[in-house]
Amino acid sequence: MANLPAHASVVVIGGGIMGCSTLYHLAKMGVTDAILIERNKLTSGTTWHSAAQVRALRHSHNLTRMIQYSVDLYSQLEQETGQNVGWIQKGSLSIATNADRMTHIKRQEALAHAYGIDARSISAGEAKERWPLMNADDVLGAVWSPEDGRVSPSDVCAALIKAAKGLGAKLFENTGVTGILTKDGRITGVETTQGTVMCDAIALCTGLWSREVGAMAGAEVPALACEHFYLLTKPIDGIVGNTPTLSDHDNHLYIRDDSGGLLVGCFEPMGKPIAPGILDESFEFGLLGEDWDHFEPMMELALHRLPALETAEVKMLLNGPESFTPDGTFMLGETAETKGLFLGCGMNSVGMASGGGAGMNLAHCIVHGHPAYDLSEADAKRFAPVFNSLDHLMARAPEILGTHYDIAYPGKQLATARNLRALPLDAEYRKAGAHMGQVYGWERPLYFGKTSEPTLKFARPDWFENVAAEVKAAHEDAAIFDASPFGKIDVKGPDAEAFMLKTCAGYMGRAAGSVIYSAVLNHRGTFESDITVQRIADDHYRLSVGTNAIKRDLTWFTRASEGFDVVLKDVTEDWAVLGLMGPKAAGIARALGGNLDDIAYFKHAESTLAGIPVRAARLSYVGEAGWEISCKSSDAPTLYAAMTKLGARPAGLFAQTSMRVEKGFCAMGHELDSDINPLECGLDFALRKKGGFTGAEALEKSRAAGAVNKIISLTLDDDQANPIGHEPIYLDGKIIGQTRTCAFGYRVGKPIALGHVSTPVADGATVQVDIAREMFTATVTLGPLFDADGSRMKA
Repeated sequence: MANLPAHASVVVIGGGIMGCSTLYHLAKMGVTDAILIERNKLTSGTTWHSAAQVRALRHSHNLTRMIQYSVDLYSQLEQETGQNVGWIQKGSLSIATNADRMTHIKRQEALAHAYGIDARSISAGEAKERWPLMNADDVLGAVWSPEDGRVSPSDVCAALIKAAKGLGAKLFENTGVTGILTKDGRITGVETTQGTVMCDAIALCTGLWSREVGAMAGAEVPALACEHFYLLTKPIDGIVGNTPTLSDHDNHLYIRDDSGGLLVGCFEPMGKPIAPGILDESFEFGLLGEDWDHFEPMMELALHRLPALETAEVKMLLNGPESFTPDGTFMLGETAETKGLFLGCGMNSVGMASGGGAGMNLAHCIVHGHPAYDLSEADAKRFAPVFNSLDHLMARAPEILGTHYDIAYPGKQLATARNLRALPLDAEYRKAGAHMGQVYGWERPLYFGKTSEPTLKFARPDWFENVAAEVKAAHEDAAIFDASPFGKIDVKGPDAEAFMLKTCAGYMGRAAGSVIYSAVLNHRGTFESDITVQRIADDHYRLSVGTNAIKRDLTWFTRASEGFDVVLKDVTEDWAVLGLMGPKAAGIARALGGNLDDIAYFKHAESTLAGIPVRAARLSYVGEAGWEISCKSSDAPTLYAAMTKLGARPAGLFAQTSMRVEKGFCAMGHELDSDINPLECGLDFALRKKGGFTGAEALEKSRAAGAVNKIISLTLDDDQANPIGHEPIYLDGKIIGQTRTCAFGYRVGKPIALGHVSTPVADGATVQVDIAREMFTATVTLGPLFDADGSRMKA
């Protein structure tokens, strides 16, 4: 066995599909001294027993784009390397046995058209023709995707390694990691059973063991293994050659041929977690014990779908572990805790489909500092620290396995690992009948006045009237919107202004007492974040960042602060923030003894309400006049009680979203991401004209190239339409974009959406929105759909 090098630019840990793909792409990008170390043999963890389905369509454009890259890569690897990868392109068939599933797969068909994927609705009879062994008596219809396929996992990895070696990269099997070296929070090397390698970066692609290996470097990697089952039969009559993959998601099943027999896999409603330590270093090409009692309910469903199973001879019930994350999406990118440690793990049983494109993006992160396109939904820094708790992972991971084939109902919430973080007003909200949703671990009110759990559906939701009442309160009286879970980062020090001017594109030099909206851009001129900032003193700014973004944004600002005399601190839990909004808000504030009327828009000042010291900022995220009022978290119950006693009522996240969309305000993760710049979303007014901030040069190049606003507002004609996001937008029969955030606009009386289009559309133009393959007419507005007097945002 060759000796380990003393130094490698990048050490890839783990020889599954993610590790092999990452090494291949690193070498392709010029990192020819990269090495891959594997504790046992290539593919010996999860990859070898993968069912290896490659289905391109995912819920977002970029995740779909990533898997399309995998398809292209796998189909050309044999030509590149001479290594057969077993690519079989027989398509996939998704059936529906109830009306909601039919809506779901038709929404998927619409998405496929938007993403350039061939997918088409077919009848139950046509589905039966494509899968003759299927019992189609209860099938309502199906969607056929002819471009999907499958591969041989071990052969794909062998081809990737062969190509990487040809470019200079090296593989070291039977080389276990015993420690990770760091200095000042930065990766410096890897200790192994074969010696120590110094390095500049690590790609952590260790699958089932990622949480433990990440901990060696002081990083949080919330992923946990669960048991995953599929049945293999001996050859049976009726299976000739290769078949499409049959997806019977109502019954939690996927089915295809295997060596003349059947492979019947499942994602049962609640999986079985595997505690850390059970899968030790000796688990090589290993399987767990058959568990027929656990699989029996799935077997009964399989027998219904495939009567031929009654007489089929079982080869084995394969039980191979897979790793799952708290939200069902993998982790990709640099960790918050340790610079130079990059994650490519937690693949949630879609490793083979994702691996080609995910490995390319991980290599791109390491080489260029960012993925090839926005993958914020997979950002390694997206989880609150509380989710790395073993107790929470043991509860959540089995549920995530069970949601693999869920219908994408709007408003769906997970049931496990709940009540992890309570808002200062948690007890008051529950007393008021709040229906809670989990955001970054916080329990946050979605709406109020619930009497029972809602029935999830694609039609008008059960909470429609509840939200209507909350919007009405904000529009006609006074409502309280809780902004406490938004992240709050204090920036203090002599260089505070210089630091803010460098990292933010807004007018950060404004005097103390100002509130400033700002884009936070990367060197490409696209969004890393968008924030609202209060300048409290010449040397003190308080940044308000998205609830989900606190770990990511704090890391971004902290790493950008090198060379500046500033101190950054997360003060999120120290302060409660209550948005008192509506025409009667001013009267309530006066009655509580506060002199808030003199605060101008986008200014803040200290005051006292109900005897409590507060800082009130005059701005509105919902298009109604009012203030965001900060107080110590411990004082929030007293302030809330005083406000509600005078008639203010609490309003939830659904009402806020509806009003935000009416107002035309963009939000990170929806309309804004790292693929778009401020010129392309109508936020040019909030940019400093003289530049001097990160991304300014790239913005000027974009401006010179003719960048225009691509965000539009839509009002649908049919008040019963129910867009939920990502629907294709058609103009003159051609797809020109997609919806982003959708809601019912209670102040305009119609369903509404913010959309992103590829080409400019005229104000007042008529377009069509494809909702589950039914076209709904909508009118384009360039600007807000509703604008209450005096609430227009000013820079």
